[in-house]
Amino acid sequence: MGLAFTIDSPLKVAQYGISSVISIMEDRLIETMRRYYYSFVNEPFFPITTKEDNYREKRITDYLNLANRIVSAQVEKIKKSVFEAGSEIAKYFEMLPEDSAIKQLYNQMTRTTDHIEKEELKSALRNEISAGSIDVNIMTKLDKNNYTKAGNLIADGSDALAALKGYAKSELKNSSVVFSAGMNPRLYNYLEKFREFDAKGPGQFEKKIAIKVSDYRSALIQGKYLAKKGIWVSEFRVESGLNCGGHAFATDGYLMGPILEEFKMKRLELSSILFEIYNKALEAKSFTTFSQPHPIKISAQGGLGTYEECELLHNYYGIDSTGWGTPFLLVPEATTVDDPTLALLQNAKKPDLYLSKNSPLGVPFHYLKGTSSDIEKKKRIERRTPGSPCTEKHLVSNTEFTEEPICTASSKYQKLKINQLQSLNLSPEKYERELKIVLDKECLCVGLSNPAAIKYEQPFLKNLNAVTICPGPNIAHFSKIVSLQEMTDHIYGRTNIITDKKRPHFFINELFIYINYLKEKLLDEADIMDSKREKYFISFYNQLMSGIKYYREIVQPCNGFTEQDIEDFYNHLDKAELELEALCIVQPVATECV
Repeated sequence: MGLAFTIDSPLKVAQYGISSVISIMEDRLIETMRRYYYSFVNEPFFPITTKEDNYREKRITDYLNLANRIVSAQVEKIKKSVFEAGSEIAKYFEMLPEDSAIKQLYNQMTRTTDHIEKEELKSALRNEISAGSIDVNIMTKLDKNNYTKAGNLIADGSDALAALKGYAKSELKNSSVVFSAGMNPRLYNYLEKFREFDAKGPGQFEKKIAIKVSDYRSALIQGKYLAKKGIWVSEFRVESGLNCGGHAFATDGYLMGPILEEFKMKRLELSSILFEIYNKALEAKSFTTFSQPHPIKISAQGGLGTYEECELLHNYYGIDSTGWGTPFLLVPEATTVDDPTLALLQNAKKPDLYLSKNSPLGVPFHYLKGTSSDIEKKKRIERRTPGSPCTEKHLVSNTEFTEEPICTASSKYQKLKINQLQSLNLSPEKYERELKIVLDKECLCVGLSNPAAIKYEQPFLKNLNAVTICPGPNIAHFSKIVSLQEMTDHIYGRTNIITDKKRPHFFINELFIYINYLKEKLLDEADIMDSKREKYFISFYNQLMSGIKYYREIVQPCNGFTEQDIEDFYNHLDKAELELEALCIVQPVATECV
């Protein structure tokens, strides 16, 4: 979702039992939100300045504790509110899914005319009210080393490690840290130092580990790595490689359906393998061992748009929970988006959204055209002063021209890189292509933080007001600003807020995003093609074809598809096959076919 968009989502939705995730990587944004919310609750605000030791982790810990206190007070207020139409307590229960036992109890309470029974049911319902979890996200790749003013490396003070420590020291209970963007051995090794992640009993954790993965193999590798340290992974969040928001970590042609099928078939095996390693590690440390594995949740996210798609994941694949990110950007009650950007999102169409090369990390990045950041970047290019001032330095990683890492979106890097390109005597076509890659890079630290600063009129960085937003391509099918209750009604099948009635199934959407990704990769690498790349492209092609074959087999009425759905699905699969065959990848890669 980005930095600012869910920075205070728990303070908006946790009181209704809805879980959400705060990115804790940008501590200056967190300090900004501390200032705002201390004023909001009329408590004194004491700044945590960069002059303090460990200021990064202190800011994170205090903000999470503040959020926890606010949510706890909100929940208590709901428990004491009156059961009447439009009340907060009524809203809490009305948003629940219809098959929820608590929702059924609530419906029973509203129907009964017996006064004594009604009061007993009200009392029982109040006892069932609980907050959604306040989870946090650490993007593992953002782990810049930090130094003292004297230039000495701060031990365990890198960005990701400090964020983890800040979370571990917080008062949050029944919470998870979500690791995304792959495995970071230094970060995973650091987990061993914290007893906060140990099981307090069978399946009992105050703070849990969740890992965002793209496939089963990634889950197994990362799960085993942590199990060897006596650390249990309580959830694997399977995210589509490309049909998601933010940074996109493409698989080698493996599609969401076949990936979830493998989790379905090997779920018990995964738990058994990890448990054996985990228990041995606990025994070696003289920690308490367990007689059976702790539960492992398998969740899925990336491009979901309808109740029927959600039900397919639950009923056919056995998924425990689903993540709905991008559509919630149009729910001001849940996410924080400045008004101009919200208007852009509301009017976004397919041509306005693309998988860009704008991220300084060198990872594909979903992008919405026309944002203030997009406009500002183009103006700088027109003035022949491309690049951004690098104030936050969370994405510094390039040492191509400097001994100290710098960010590829910075004006310093772009000036050096453009000078290099001009000296290489490239063909005009090659030069323009390489130049565009340089100029596309955009400051994300500030751009993804500014929506909250603008929305709440809190200064973030002087004279840097541009906003970047990174919705998944699914936003093109949602064009209405809706309430939290309307969104939950949509998710649970009580209404339909999708404005694009021709929206394909999310499996189909992902398939075509992968085909377009493959086409672009072929074009990008046409002039450096070798046998290794040919082998990669052939494998990618075969995986997509295999995925198409798999989808033909599962599209059945018993899996929630109507006859019209099946016809539409097959038509899309036929079209996808034709597009793939036109790439001529099954022979030695002939780029002229693209």
